[in-house]
Amino acid sequence: MSTSESEAKAITPEGLVALEAELEELEGPARRAMAARILAARELGDLKENAEYHIAKEDQAHLETRIQRLQQRRREAVVVEAKAGDVTFGFGCTAEVLDETTGKVHTWTIVGSTEADLAHGKLSAESPVAKALIGHAPGDSIEVTTPRGPRRYRVQGLVS
Repeated sequence: MSTSESEAKAITPEGLVALEAELEELEGPARRAMAARILAARELGDLKENAEYHIAKEDQAHLETRIQRLQQRRREAVVVEAKAGDVTFGFGCTAEVLDETTGKVHTWTIVGSTEADLAHGKLSAESPVAKALIGHAPGDSIEVTTPRGPRRYRVQGLVS
């Protein structure tokens, strides 16, 4: 597996737990609810002209596709743990990062692309900002080219 492939499949231990929880929910209660919905729609009559049945079957197909994608992601996942005692910002680590342009301090954790959620401070390791910040220690300033133009960030400190 190449470095870019392993980066694309990298996941934190917490991300793997969340993935498995979602998969468990979809394979259990969500599948049972979908079966009940299809059964109820079948009881409404002629299946050829039963819009509720066709919508339920389409939704079932989407559910099964989601389950298959999550199962594949779980099979291919490479769990990467933050290195204890690391003095630089890296995968799985959390740091306070100052946007020197706006003065805003962000608390970001670098995670795999599938668990990225910027609204919750989870920055994809594949993003230009994360790529620029990885390997830098508190006090380091980095210039990053973003879609909005160049930005300067400074790693304020690592969070335990």
